[in-house]
Amino acid sequence: MSKTIAVIGAGAGLGQAVARRFGREGFGVALVARTEAKVTALADELRAEGIDAAAFACDVADRVALKRTIAAITERFGRIDVVEFAPTGLDWMGRVTSAVELTVESLEYLLDLLVRAPIELFGAVLPDMLARGDGALLMGTGGSASVAYPQMSNIGIAMAAARSYLLNLNAALADTGVYAGLLQVGGGIAGSDAIREYGKNAVPGALIDPADLAQTYWDMYIKRDRFDEFVAPAPN
Repeated sequence: MSKTIAVIGAGAGLGQAVARRFGREGFGVALVARTEAKVTALADELRAEGIDAAAFACDVADRVALKRTIAAITERFGRIDVVEFAPTGLDWMGRVTSAVELTVESLEYLLDLLVRAPIELFGAVLPDMLARGDGALLMGTGGSASVAYPQMSNIGIAMAAARSYLLNLNAALADTGVYAGLLQVGGGIAGSDAIREYGKNAVPGALIDPADLAQTYWDMYIKRDRFDEFVAPAPN
């Protein structure tokens, strides 16, 4: 039985690159994103390349809908071996709040999207992974999970909380055969939905090739020798 990766929060940049990288290794690919037309087009693109891919429309911040989607993916592919959770920048870039303007209300959606949703998601797939003694839970965040970006304070708080959750999960899963790892992206991603929407000037500095990020994920998945990896743009 071939393995399956569920790419949650799939977009044209990182998500599609991850799907393509794992798909080349024979994984079936479940793509999950909020907009049905977009995620269907991404799946069609992968199928044209010979990858077994299926599209699932779901608002990943909706924990009830996300749990239903996980059940649908399991029904379609038989099981889920790897979950990659990295909502696109379009899901959060328009909600940026600086440290001096931070309010409790400005955190709510981001906590739903970046903390509560992955806790619900990983909790749904963990029992089967633990029973098999194999699996991987991968998450992607921006660099503000561990580096100060005062102009993105609310996002940084949510991402830091997500990092703490995954760090503890990584330790708790030691010697179980299930791996939890975090990819921190310290810059804009070339070809991503956010860059297409907001333009390159929305993210200072050079852009990162999503294929390089996908390869980092693959290396973390295979080696399982570190909790996280911080990837920044190559110097000009």
